[in-house]
Amino acid sequence: MTDQQRTGRPGRRPMPHLRSAAGAALLAAALAGLSAGCAAGSGGGSSDQQSGAPDQLAADPLTAVRNAADITGRTGSAHVATELLTESSEKKAAFTGTGGYDYVKRIGRLEVQVPPGAATTGKIVEVVLPGTVYLQNSGAKVPEGKWVKLDVRQLPDGNLVSGGATDPATAAGALRGAQKADAVGTETVDGVSLHHYRGTLDLAKAADATGGRGGDGLRMGAQTFTVKEVPYDAWLDDQGRLHKVVEVFTFAGVAGSKEAKDQVKVTSTTSLTDFGKPVEAAEPAASDIYAMKPTESPK
Repeated sequence: MTDQQRTGRPGRRPMPHLRSAAGAALLAAALAGLSAGCAAGSGGGSSDQQSGAPDQLAADPLTAVRNAADITGRTGSAHVATELLTESSEKKAAFTGTGGYDYVKRIGRLEVQVPPGAATTGKIVEVVLPGTVYLQNSGAKVPEGKWVKLDVRQLPDGNLVSGGATDPATAAGALRGAQKADAVGTETVDGVSLHHYRGTLDLAKAADATGGRGGDGLRMGAQTFTVKEVPYDAWLDDQGRLHKVVEVFTFAGVAGSKEAKDQVKVTSTTSLTDFGKPVEAAEPAASDIYAMKPTESPK
């Protein structure tokens, strides 16, 4: 890793504490040039625990929000649209993605579009499982058709933002750590009446409530993000299923800095539809995994 990777200053690679050469190779290729630490996604999975919550919206707002991940997981699967907006003192960039998550097999697949200004073009393809993420991007110095495999514990943000999206299982899992929840009102979206809640969540408590490898990314994010009370908005239907969640993460674009000008804000939006509809997602074959040398650079 170069000094440029550590500082996260403009023109340098994003996440300032990245320790993984493989992660730097793929992620920096997509995100470099976006200044001061624009980054992106987490490989998680559905909960390692079952809450036993009934499949209906709880009357208490905090209970409703905390139950959303488990109730949504019991739908079997969901199709996903994501947006990750990164904002630093100098630049703003938006990553958008589509895909799906199979809660039974605990695997998801996302295709994330890289915005203008990044050091690569095209898209990032991610396959996420509890605690693991596979990444593929033609802009990185990785052979065509090959994947880079990462343990989310190798990424300081737990892949909550570094892959261009927050995977749907992890985005929902974060709500298990909700500390405040206020009912904002009822809104109709695509013909469905949804209950809107707003509050803050604690990623460390979400990790504990999720447990197992599914909590690893949340725990890493809790250690890295500089704003510990993470703001969120969540929209649930009458069954308590999560249709949309917006979470705002903040980290230091310059390692160790607490100055406002050095902070990077990442607004992650995850929208879920087509509950129960089959999702195509498979773990890459071992022969398709590319092992990067520690000294190898994506550029």
